[in-house]
Amino acid sequence: MLYLLFELGENRFAIEATRVVEVLPLLEISKVPHAPKGVAGFFNCRGTLVPVLDLAQLITPHASEKRLSTRIILVSFVDQTGASRFAGLIAEQATRTVQKDRSQFVQSGIATKGMSFVGPVAIDEKGFIHLIDPEKLLVEHAQELLAFLPKEAST
Repeated sequence: MLYLLFELGENRFAIEATRVVEVLPLLEISKVPHAPKGVAGFFNCRGTLVPVLDLAQLITPHASEKRLSTRIILVSFVDQTGASRFAGLIAEQATRTVQKDRSQFVQSGIATKGMSFVGPVAIDEKGFIHLIDPEKLLVEHAQELLAFLPKEAST
């Protein structure tokens, strides 16, 4: 299976490529006043308002740095009402992919409160790769913020 790799702080993470709709450059994001930590704001993606979360702020103490390799990973997910929606995830160094068998990702044996979206871990020559489940992330951290947004455009 193909995975999109990215970095958050000193750690490497991955999302299954099948969960990724598109990888966009770091676009102009409209901030939301008094938004919770990790909510970067929203942007217009071909006529659809897309909420954006900063993965670094959710997982590390710092926001993602604005670099040429910082991207918005556009993902599609199904919310708790069964509606299909888009969301953007800001991540640094989101420019590479890796091919791994799903069985290479194993549970670490450590549970982190409020971080169930960080799943199994794989090891390669550069160290650990933590698997992110974007659907769990979005339902766990942003469900109430996404309730007002229109459903995914059907084109």
